Amino acid sequence: MNIGFATDHGGYILKEPILEALRNSGHEVRVFGAYNLNPEDDYPDFVIPLARAVARGEVERGIAICGSGVGASFTANKIAGVRAALIHESYSAHQGVEDDDMNLLCLGGRVVGFALAWEIIQTFLAAQPVRAERFERRLAKVAAIEWKEKIK
Repeated sequence: MNIGFATDHGGYILKEPILEALRNSGHEVRVFGAYNLNPEDDYPDFVIPLARAVARGEVERGIAICGSGVGASFTANKIAGVRAALIHESYSAHQGVEDDDMNLLCLGGRVVGFALAWEIIQTFLAAQPVRAERFERRLAKVAAIEWKEKIK
């Protein structure tokens, strides 16, 4: 799978171990930053380009890590077509993809360690959307909200 990845200083500690694990698992990874540990960097500078790449289909799924995961999550969701969620357990990692077609996973680098982060990531990447009518109907409603808000 072609995956986009971004982190700021708050998630930087997980960057290299996760990138190594992803690549060792056969995934292609496009990194959107951070490229060095800078306590003054700002998560939107890395998350927005990642989210745009997800929305455009340039990467199949995205992973964003900031300190808590909260900032990455609400920032990514500003981009139409992105369905990002802050996840810190495995159930929501697959359910979010299966039911809600989640395409960008957010994690808190100061909240989860590598082992749990990697378990969540593997679950997220293995999950596939269920194309049931009720899920499609709900996604259409979300897309309509995005469209209406975009033109205001």
